[in-house]
Amino acid sequence: MNKLVLLGGGGHCKSCIDVIEQEKKYEIIGVLDREKLVGQTILDYTFIGTDDDIQKYVEAGCSFLITVGQIKSSDIRYKLAIILKENNAKLATVISPRAYVSSYAKIAEGTIVMHDVLINASASIGKHCIINTKALIEHDVSVEDFCHISTAAVINGGVKVQSGTFFGSNAVSKEYVSTQKDDFIKAGSIYKGQS
Repeated sequence: MNKLVLLGGGGHCKSCIDVIEQEKKYEIIGVLDREKLVGQTILDYTFIGTDDDIQKYVEAGCSFLITVGQIKSSDIRYKLAIILKENNAKLATVISPRAYVSSYAKIAEGTIVMHDVLINASASIGKHCIINTKALIEHDVSVEDFCHISTAAVINGGVKVQSGTFFGSNAVSKEYVSTQKDDFIKAGSIYKGQS
């Protein structure tokens, strides 16, 4: 089983741990976060260091997943991704066994697909994305890097979700529209594109 280090130990990390355990593809060896957390635990896993320890775990052959959440901004996740790239780190791609991902869809590295997600044919998901619980990504959708498609969101056919976008819980998009880069789509809204 591949060894996995998680970056960021908040609430989103707990959800990620549950999906990782269910997938049974990776063995989590610990979490990197702030110095003051080292030695403490989250669920059954120990905080084993900080971002300064990434190279040590790269050399040990570990893969990495960014488990910091994303609501208002992808900045923290983006900065962590740069550090991982600079250290030539291997990125994990995690897909819940309770998700449906079409064999005609593409999921890039560093992305997590949570429980009960549906991703349909010819959809494309970029790097370091969060596709959260019960989200629906329809046919021909393009989700660029560093996006968070939140719980029970519906992205209808042909939509382009530009990089850094947060698409809120229970929000629904019109088909064949595009968000702006780093867009923020409110929970429960109907997104009809830019006017």
